[in-house]
Amino acid sequence: MDMQKIGYFLAELRKEKNLTQDELGEQIGVTNKTVSRWENGNYLPPVEILQILSNLYNVSINELLSGERLSDERYKEHAEEYITVDLIKKNKTAKKYLAASVIVALITTLAALSIIISSALLAAPVWLRIICIVFSIVIVVAGIGVCCALTVDAGVYECPNCGEKFVPSMKDFIGGMHTLTKRKLKCPKCGKKSFCKKRLS
Repeated sequence: MDMQKIGYFLAELRKEKNLTQDELGEQIGVTNKTVSRWENGNYLPPVEILQILSNLYNVSINELLSGERLSDERYKEHAEEYITVDLIKKNKTAKKYLAASVIVALITTLAALSIIISSALLAAPVWLRIICIVFSIVIVVAGIGVCCALTVDAGVYECPNCGEKFVPSMKDFIGGMHTLTKRKLKCPKCGKKSFCKKRLS
């Protein structure tokens, strides 16, 4: 993505509409300095602003991000390029979330075991040992919750029956029996409950 090219294109489109940076900024609810930063290629407008500019300038968001008007053939090429980039980003994010969930699971397990072992080895009253065990259970439950929140949206699950790829609800995700790579879930398409394989993209 060529920021300078996008900035130049945004400036050209604004001039075609006979708008100053001040007038454009006032029209779309930003300052003239913000418009200037976009047109200098320092920053990319956020998605909601890209949609406004797309409508205002009568060009597609794809064309805005390409920094040029595109023919049908070039439009398809650029669309595929952005889809590929988006998939790569999602894949990397999913891997980060999965790695974070493994770290959280390890820390949670170690913390809970440490508390339980410490309470068993120390000469402590029974009530204090019970509190330690309850506290370790709370830590484990909280850790499971964090792991679930991190991994439910990291990638998708693929139904072995119909091939549908889907993101389960948190309730189904938590309630589903699982192995390291599969989870028993109900497919929203075919309605069958089976062990669905985790896919990062």
